[in-house]
Parts: sequence; C-alpha cells; structure tokens
Amino acid sequence: MGNGSSIESTKTVYLDINGKSEKIIFSRHCSSRDIHDLIAQVAGVGKFCEISLKDCQGAHVSLAPTMPMNSNGLPYKVAIKDTAPTSGDNEVIAQVLTTVTEQFNRVFKMEELKSDISSRLTALERKMEIEGLKSVEIEKCKRDISEIKDQIWTAQKKFVDFNRISSVSDETKISLKRDVPSYPKYTLSHETTDYLKQPTFDIWHWEPNEMLSLMEHMYHELGLVAEFSINPITLKRWILCVQENYRNNPFHNFRHSFCVTQMMYGMINLCRLWDHISRESLGILMTACVCHDLDHPGYNNTYQINARTELAIRYNDISPLENHHCAIAFKILSNPECNIFSNVDKDTFKRIRSAITNLILATDMARHKDILETFKSKLEKFDFTNEEHCVALKMVLIKACDISNEVRPMEVSEPWVDCLLEEYFNQSDREKSEGLPVAPFMDRDKVTKPTAQIGFIKFVLIPMFETLSKLFPILDETMVEPLRTARDRYESMKEQVKQLTKSKSSVSSKTG
Repeated sequence: MGNGSSIESTKTVYLDINGKSEKIIFSRHCSSRDIHDLIAQVAGVGKFCEISLKDCQGAHVSLAPTMPMNSNGLPYKVAIKDTAPTSGDNEVIAQVLTTVTEQFNRVFKMEELKSDISSRLTALERKMEIEGLKSVEIEKCKRDISEIKDQIWTAQKKFVDFNRISSVSDETKISLKRDVPSYPKYTLSHETTDYLKQPTFDIWHWEPNEMLSLMEHMYHELGLVAEFSINPITLKRWILCVQENYRNNPFHNFRHSFCVTQMMYGMINLCRLWDHISRESLGILMTACVCHDLDHPGYNNTYQINARTELAIRYNDISPLENHHCAIAFKILSNPECNIFSNVDKDTFKRIRSAITNLILATDMARHKDILETFKSKLEKFDFTNEEHCVALKMVLIKACDISNEVRPMEVSEPWVDCLLEEYFNQSDREKSEGLPVAPFMDRDKVTKPTAQIGFIKFVLIPMFETLSKLFPILDETMVEPLRTARDRYESMKEQVKQLTKSKSSVSSKTG
C-alpha cells in the first residue's frame, strides 16, 4: 500500500530545454511556484525568470500540478524569458528608483500580509495535526496551503529589486564568520611535526585553532601550496571556513575531519606515496579528507532515506549525505576568498573536482564491499602508471582513513567509540519516537562497546588494512597489528562483561 500511495502522489513530466531533454518529478500537492522553481533550477536560470510551456502542437500548458503528464517522445518545450532589465531599460530603472518611498510603504503592508498568511498556515497545519482530518479534508487543506504559497509568491514579486537579481545567485553563499587575524599563528616544534606523521598521533590534545595550524602545516610540508600555487592567506581562510561548516556532533565533527586528514598524512609519509602518485593526487586525497563529512547532520543515510528527509529526496536516496558533503565542499570553494584551487587552469580544476567528488562518495559504507573487491582484483598486477588502478587505490585509502580510529592506541581510539555510540543512540532514540526502523547496532538497549567493535574490526577493518598491506608491507606492523590487538582487547572485554552479568544473575537468584 505504501509504495502505491507514493506513486500516485507524484507526477512525472518530460521537458525540452534548449534542445536538451530533461525529466522532472513533483508532488501533486505542490504549488505552481514549486514547479516554476524546479524548472528554473534544472534550466540553470534565476528563479525570477518567466517560464512557459508548450506541447508538441504549440498549445500553452498550465504551469501547475494539474498539468497533463506526457512522454519522453513528446516533451513540453520550455520557453524562458529573463525579467532582469537590460542596458536599454534605464527608463524603467529610473521609474523604480523614483517610487522608492511608495514601495517602502507597501513593504509594511506586505509584512502584514505575510503575517496574516503565516497565521493561516499555522492554523491549517494545527488543524490537520490535532483534529486528524479525513483524507478528503486533508486534500482540501493541502490545496489551500498551495494557494497560500502562490499568494506569497505573487505578493513578493511586486517588491523585487531587479537591480540585485542579476548580481546575486539564487544559492546562498557560504562566507567566513571570522577572518584570519583572529586565527593565531602557532610555532610547531620539530618533535610535533614528526609526531604528526605517525598513526599513533593523539588528536585529543589539540585545541581547534591548533588543529587549523596543523592542517595548514600538512599542506605546506607536502608541497601542495607550491603545487597548486595557493595563496597562504587563502589556505588559512579555506581551512577556517571548513571548520565553521562542521556541526557540533558527538562524532561527525571537525575533530573527526582532522583525525581522518592526519591519518591520510601519516599514510602518505609511511608509504612514501609521492614516489608512486602525483603531487596533484596527494592534494586531492588530503582535500577530500578535510571535506569528507562537511555539514554532517549527525543522522546517517539510513535515517535520511527512511525519514524521507530533504537530502534523501534531493539525491534520490543515493548516498544523500556524501552528495551533500561534496556540495558544501564546492560551495565553499566557490567563494574566491576560500578557493585554494583558484590559480589552476580550467581543465585541472575540472579534474580535481571530479576526483574529490569520487573520493568523498566512496566513503559511503554501503559501497564498501564493491570498492574493496575492485581494488583486490587489481592487486596481483598493480600498476601505478594505470589511472584506473590508482583511482581504486585512492578510494580504499580514504575509506581506510575514515574508519581508522582503532589503528590508534587505546587511549586515543576508545573515546571515539563513546562518541560514535552517543551519536548512534541519539539516532535510534529519534527513530523509535518517529516509528522508523532501528538498526540493532545503534540500539542502546541491545549494543555494548565490545559488541559494537568486535565484528567491525574483524570483518571490515582488518580485511581492508591487510589488503592495503599487500601493496605497502610497512602497514602490517604499523596498522594491521594494532587492529589485531584492539580485536583481542574487545573480545577480552566482552568476556569480562559476560562473566560480570553471570555473577549478578547468580546473586540475584540467590537473593530471590
């Protein structure tokens, strides 16, 4: 029943936009404005452009949820008219400027209208929630809401400043909340910079600003600043802006980003990757690590898909979080003040963007088996001059760094387990309250620290790092052995918990 209902509530329409075939899917309950904005987004134009549709016979088609569905062979032709003034519209602009005072007065009326409409929306939504209206009444309420949205759009159009439309993007730009002067310069000792290259590095000892300086050092030390002709101030701003766009989650936060980046830096040095792959590839690996969890909401892909969140809808349930991390990463780079790749040529940037996107998308654990098997298939005759082989290697490297906490000493790794379980429990509690499926490994009533880690170490971490060690034997001692030690420690811990539970059970039965 659930699937059928979902299909009936959406509509698919095929479009011809400047000779390019496109397909859009929208809800039957959305407003005309929603459809207008969707087509504008697909066409890559501003949302204030005028858009009209014609069928194959030249008849105009209403831009509304009730428009007839068509087929791919008979798309609606999209006509777009830019309403922004051209150089010949000076008279119109002058007329707008002379009526500024009148528009200010209207703005106050507009605010009253928006307040009234907002009250009506709230009343409708409350009525739907509290009174549990029947399906027919709910449909009527949805239509009313769509009409109200259209009213808001119509009213807002009267007060659009067309001088701003041509210079301001429809997308909100990410900018720095603070600039470089408040980001102090730290002098790093030789002892610290050597320690930074080790997988044993303790990431808990460093304050946020110190982590910024350590990241900056990695880019300089690996020669990436010279490779990409990065302005040092731009590098500082970029790292700072990245930090500001990580949320304060228990696990998926900026410290996790730093942790993954530092492990990649350590692997690059341990394996002397600069002898095997280009400096550009090293920069791509490091940058993908820095950005790989940007703006993570603290709830995983399973939740996004089951809860039908905006991210899941936007990315069609395909790696919604990883796609979002990529989008935020390049949104930051779209700001000239933060674009560390501003001095590379167009083709190089295109190559860098594609590679970083590929690596961030590879961190989706749903793809783990396929990515590892692809890498394994190339190991017997691995060729560092083969681009396909190197791409497979880089995907496994970022995956390994992303989940590498158990490679570190126990005093460094164990707090991360607590952070991860806290985030898991927050999600499972929310899933229970929303009536969504709950994964057993996230349920606070079913999981313990040993049970959470033993299977993950045995069946995910050790096989992946053992595979990497076949290409880089030094990793067996520095990373695989610590993983085996961690596995044994958690198995011992599990046995202790089991014995303690048995003792308590025995005492309880005697008391009873």
